[in-house]
Amino acid sequence: MPTDRLKSQLESLQNTLNESDSPLSSEEREALQALATSLEAKLLNEASDVEVEEDPSLVDGVNLMAEQFEARHPTLATTLRSVMQSLADMGI
Repeated sequence: MPTDRLKSQLESLQNTLNESDSPLSSEEREALQALATSLEAKLLNEASDVEVEEDPSLVDGVNLMAEQFEARHPTLATTLRSVMQSLADMGI
């Protein structure tokens, strides 16, 4: 189920953010936290049976972050690409 996958990917993002030895810059950390907050809001809407709207800005933002993190944080970029796929599977 796409929602379960997205929850798992969100947990992975949160774990990355919570790592004390993470090589993320403060700007990268802030951008990822904003993304995580947006994803949590989408999951809450999905859980409360609110109709999920297509949100191209969220998908575009995730795609842009994945591209930016590709060289320095390839594992994180892979997670972000999985997030994009989950969002697409949810119709977002």
